[in-house]
Amino acid sequence: MIRIGSIAIESHALLAPMAGVTDHAFRVLCKEQGAGVVYTEFVSANGIIRENQKTLDMMKFTEDERPIGVQIFGEEPEVMAESAAFIEREIKPDLIDINFGCPVPKVTKKGAGSAILKDLPLLDDMARAVVEAVSLPVTAKIRAGWNQQCIVAPVAAEKLEAAGISALTLHPRTTKQLYTGQANWDLIRETRAAVGIPVIGNGDIHNARDARRMLDETGCDAVMIGRRALGNPWIFDEINTFLETGSESAPIVLMDRLRMCRRHVELETADKGSLAGANLVKKHLGWYLKGFRGAKDYRKRLYVIFDADEMIRNLDDILAEVAADPELASFAYHEEGELLSRVNY
Repeated sequence: MIRIGSIAIESHALLAPMAGVTDHAFRVLCKEQGAGVVYTEFVSANGIIRENQKTLDMMKFTEDERPIGVQIFGEEPEVMAESAAFIEREIKPDLIDINFGCPVPKVTKKGAGSAILKDLPLLDDMARAVVEAVSLPVTAKIRAGWNQQCIVAPVAAEKLEAAGISALTLHPRTTKQLYTGQANWDLIRETRAAVGIPVIGNGDIHNARDARRMLDETGCDAVMIGRRALGNPWIFDEINTFLETGSESAPIVLMDRLRMCRRHVELETADKGSLAGANLVKKHLGWYLKGFRGAKDYRKRLYVIFDADEMIRNLDDILAEVAADPELASFAYHEEGELLSRVNY
């Protein structure tokens, strides 16, 4: 168990906030598989204070998602503080997370996200403003720094702790790296040694053994899973099982993925309606349905559907087709997400 402020968290595996991905449906799937904390997609502080309806809708959640955090980004401390106060008053999550880690140019060009790591006094002002505006625990997510000549994570962590931040997540790549190259886990260890608050490690965790290794090698308190959860919400259960027992979970087979995909459609539809639900799940089809014989044809078959009921009927037909092929039905995936098969489709 770890604690973030007054929040007790049973699992040491947390779901990362991901734009366009961590909506209600995906959060529920990951929570059911044992994610200790889930986060909304990151939302604009400016959009919140303007009460933009799309922004407000992105923060809606259900009680079964708790503990849940809302992640905000912006470039002005006063606006960030005002938006945090609105979130606490109107949305009532368990914690608020400040995004100091997004490397996407459309965010950093506005001076938000990981661009703030180039201006540590601004980072300090923003963290203090948000902490003072709310009674909820406030956490932050950072990167290593802007580039290899500007590695600031340990110093930034010290400033954030002094400002009242309750926990910190570090993705130890620079902004310029985006998601290329290797995450520098040594920097997680250095950052953990620099502060007394919980530090959550993020980056290059492909499986439960990687999670165990990150915890052991860096001393971090928990791990955060992002891209590896795409089409693979089971990773949280696998990590929890391995940390608790030292045993690996049974491999996920193709039938499991198809059933999860079907449930994903149902959840999206219940939340967003038939048309929007069917369209929203399409980006996930490429993650659920890949690497096996006929995968491309199945994806094409589903991509042209704009009605959730029709998509579910087609998934039921695909499930029946796969079930009738014992070799295909029992295909399992490597921990890296690749099919255990000699044939690479």
